Amino acid sequence: MSFFSKCSAAAVALVVASGGNAFADEEMDRILNEAMPHMHHSCESILANYPDDEEAVAEIVRLMVAVSLFNREFDVLKEIPDEAQRETLRVEFIDRLEQVCEADPDTLLAGAVDTATKDAIN
Repeated sequence: MSFFSKCSAAAVALVVASGGNAFADEEMDRILNEAMPHMHHSCESILANYPDDEEAVAEIVRLMVAVSLFNREFDVLKEIPDEAQRETLRVEFIDRLEQVCEADPDTLLAGAVDTATKDAIN
């Protein structure tokens, strides 16, 4: 498993466990404020800026997944109550995020996360 995969796996596990879209407006404002300073990063630059910090990358990806799910009005726990299906969602997200980032390392990470989120839940 690549460094990016490990970070993504941790991030998605946290978001899926938290319920995805089950965020109050105040919580979403906090998430957006925390995510904003990282929105300029590409897939490549996030790893370059945090080369040995899986937790930081996972947290940034987690924030971006939360924003994507919120924007799609998708509550993971409500829409996918089965734990095995949520695990499948997590694997699909990670695979898709890796595909997008490997195809173009300069793509914005937020866009790659959004694409991976959209593809995984559809």
